[in-house]
Amino acid sequence: MSNEQFGFRGPASATSGGADYNAQMFVIGQVLAGVSTAKLVQIVSVTNAGDLSPVGFVDVQPLVNQLDGYDNAVEHGVVHNLPYFRLQGGTDAVILDPKQGDVGVAIFCDRDISAVKSSRAQANPGSKRRFDMADGLYIGGFLNGTPQQYVRFSSAGIAVVSPTKVTLQAPLVEVDASTSFTVNSPQSGFSGTVIVQGLLSWLAGMTGSVVSGVASLITGAVQFVGTITSNGHAIDSTHQHTNSGGSGLGGPPQ
Repeated sequence: MSNEQFGFRGPASATSGGADYNAQMFVIGQVLAGVSTAKLVQIVSVTNAGDLSPVGFVDVQPLVNQLDGYDNAVEHGVVHNLPYFRLQGGTDAVILDPKQGDVGVAIFCDRDISAVKSSRAQANPGSKRRFDMADGLYIGGFLNGTPQQYVRFSSAGIAVVSPTKVTLQAPLVEVDASTSFTVNSPQSGFSGTVIVQGLLSWLAGMTGSVVSGVASLITGAVQFVGTITSNGHAIDSTHQHTNSGGSGLGGPPQ
């Protein structure tokens, strides 16, 4: 912007032309000012939203303004179509797409990467530009707020927290707990065959598998292999009861 008394004022100071060294340093500083290295940015838009897809792109707004000769703020324009970082190796990945409003860092390549972005393969630079903001890469996770859905590592262990749902999907899921495995839920459901190995007890305080406090409902055929005890009495193939004629004890009917 201009000043009514002095007109336009550039980046040169009063001493910039006072000596050859000052003049050279001014020229060097102006050249370096055109080199983009890394900037704090905020996401304006993103192509992906957590879906199963290749890594996408973001549009970002640089957060540190430029200043003119009178220290008036001059905002950067939005930088478009920057590839963002995903933790991925081969076909294994953590899908955590950035969201609008996130703050992160954009780093800028020393050559034009537009051809590589299009082909996702080795290619010549798309132009002669150097250290340009158009050739940026987004890395997220700076100066953001408190998360509500997260994986947390602390001295107490690892916590996986979600306000909606946690899903494990695999042909085989195994949990190995050397001390205990606890499920705290008002209701638990199993679809398919349930296999329990070891002593199954229905009273708290007994060894083996313990279910207490609420009634349990089992729908469908149940097959037990081994001893079954209820209130101290066997109710499996080993128990005895009065014969139909009222005399003697016998085993269960075959």
